[in-house]
Amino acid sequence: MTRTTTDVAIVGAGIWGLAAHHFLRRLAPHLKVQLYEAAAVAGGAISTIRRGDFLFEPGPNSLLDNSPELRRLLDETGLAAQIVEARAEAARSRFIVRGGRLRKLPTSPPAMIRSDLFSLSAKLHLARELFVRRAPADAEETLEQFVLRRLGREFLDYAVDPFVSGTFAGVPAELCVRSAFRRLWNLEQNHGSLIRGAIKMARERKKTAAAAGADEKAAGAVQAGPSGKMLTFADGLQTLTRTLSAPAADRLTTGAQLQSVSRNDSGFVLGFDGASGALEVGAASVLLTMPSHAYANVRFNFDIPGAALRDIPYPPVTAVFFGYRQYPLGAPPEGFGFLVPRVEQRRILGTLWNSSAYPGRAPAGGAAFTTYIGGRRQPEITTWDDERLIAAVQDELRELMGIETAPDEIILRRWERAIPQYVMGHPQVMSAIDAVEQAQPGLLVGGNFRGGISVGDCVSRAFEAAQKIAAHLPVAAG
Repeated sequence: MTRTTTDVAIVGAGIWGLAAHHFLRRLAPHLKVQLYEAAAVAGGAISTIRRGDFLFEPGPNSLLDNSPELRRLLDETGLAAQIVEARAEAARSRFIVRGGRLRKLPTSPPAMIRSDLFSLSAKLHLARELFVRRAPADAEETLEQFVLRRLGREFLDYAVDPFVSGTFAGVPAELCVRSAFRRLWNLEQNHGSLIRGAIKMARERKKTAAAAGADEKAAGAVQAGPSGKMLTFADGLQTLTRTLSAPAADRLTTGAQLQSVSRNDSGFVLGFDGASGALEVGAASVLLTMPSHAYANVRFNFDIPGAALRDIPYPPVTAVFFGYRQYPLGAPPEGFGFLVPRVEQRRILGTLWNSSAYPGRAPAGGAAFTTYIGGRRQPEITTWDDERLIAAVQDELRELMGIETAPDEIILRRWERAIPQYVMGHPQVMSAIDAVEQAQPGLLVGGNFRGGISVGDCVSRAFEAAQKIAAHLPVAAG
């Protein structure tokens, strides 16, 4: 057995662990920080596949620039200068399938009035949202219950449901609104109305833009979704994790599967099953950023809600990439892509128009699309063989987009466990984790099952964790 010691041990070298390592290097350069990753390479779900002139992102494909910690990370790594923004028209244009047709999702009050996505009665129903009473702060509601109470069935079916499938690969009837959509829950709690809250936030953004000398009109627009530009890099999002991994190269151990965590008088002892045999690591502070289901395989000598963490659902998702050397349509579609509501009863969750959103995703004159299948809605479809999945995607794109041409490049990526679901009871599990951290000073639990699933959320929470570790270890433990 190999034995070693460190000030801080970070378990998991996905975006959470890599970002925490980066921030710790700046907040507490005196500390020795080591990373341990079960996989053969760092990066987690963020990955980029290059096939000739085609670029495919099987996991996250964009960053939403609405996190100050993410902006700080990009600035400190020098990546801010390499950012590629989504084309303006693509970022503004997203589509929803209704009645077998792609209809543009309205993103402003005037667009809502003109939209053919919602009926007149649904639009009139929206006006009453201003007068719906807020729920008690301690009420437990699913997202479906929340939306039905405030916005009605049509907005649930043709706005919220497809959005949930596109972000969580989940279903509104299962997700806890307070955990999964905290910003939405806060709008009701803080302003008594989603519309009233959105208007107030738009005014605040306008004032901030005016103070900074930015475009007040754009900043002050009332938006249907989260604000912030969509970003990536010329060579894909893996640019981010590669950049973060480089300074950690001599501090990163891959192929290290965590087996045990125990507390002793000097801190913690971690046991790993490594590529070169057993590894024992003593650490004054530990940050765990592994998936929640991984806790089922780890022994602790103190209480931790391992069973509750293990039971957090992670639905399977398959991403199917189609690359075309020539546009399969008369002209490339203008938009980010489309989502499919559950009520449409189709076999896909939606399709991203990668080459319409960002440059460099396909050869000049070509196109690149990524279609997602499965999730909590239809997990059984992900078990189909490759040929059947490819045929299903071709059929759906033919019916919805009119594409008859066979793709020149096809890539499939199957995620057996894709995205953690913040289902009912999630707040109680997170409270139990809070209690563990209080009872075990120096131990922190992170990961995208806690505090948000987006890359920006993970970076923000990683910064908070780094601050806590720096405060816990003002001097090196050794």
